Amino acid sequence: MTSTSPQIALVDYGSGNLRSVGKALERCDLRVQVASDAAALARADAVVLPGVGAFADAMASLRAKGLDDALRRVLEGGQCYLGLCLGLQLLFDESDEHGATAGFGVLPGKVARFSETGADGKPRRVPHIGWNRVRFQGDHPMLAGLADDDYYFVHSYRAVPARSDDVVGEVDYGGAFAAAVAREEIFAVQFHPEKSQGAGHRLLQAFARWVRER
Repeated sequence: MTSTSPQIALVDYGSGNLRSVGKALERCDLRVQVASDAAALARADAVVLPGVGAFADAMASLRAKGLDDALRRVLEGGQCYLGLCLGLQLLFDESDEHGATAGFGVLPGKVARFSETGADGKPRRVPHIGWNRVRFQGDHPMLAGLADDDYYFVHSYRAVPARSDDVVGEVDYGGAFAAAVAREEIFAVQFHPEKSQGAGHRLLQAFARWVRER
């Protein structure tokens, strides 16, 4: 790892698979700092928000640590942001998980639980667990050189964006849903790159290139 490697703030709010995400980022020649305060986020070249668990619990934890306003400044201020799983869902207006909870609202739309029946009328297992092919679309810099690939998912809720232009990746699970969203310096995925073997490594390499080239 070189001294000129970009500094990544990996947000620690008491939830998320920090160790495996951090190791996966380091394999892409990125310097990773586990960050639990606003100053660390402000100093970083880019911010990664991982997440497992419930939407409401995550927002409450971010507020308790004073990280919610710091993340809003990141999302509005032009630093590169990569959201993983809950890190995607929290970008939207609200979720109905454990009651209605407001998110960051930087992307319009909501987060809702999968229905037990897919759009094809067939039963759909919830939670969605396993490998599915993501079809990428659009011209966001993160997508340069990325091909459609199989990624690992574990979730019961998914984003329902209000703007189709914000969706840069879709997957079919009893009907299409947003697997990746993006706008300017924001890119987020519903799947877990750190658990997605070669495909996940290629996506995180694309993130590293994007951060270096800005």
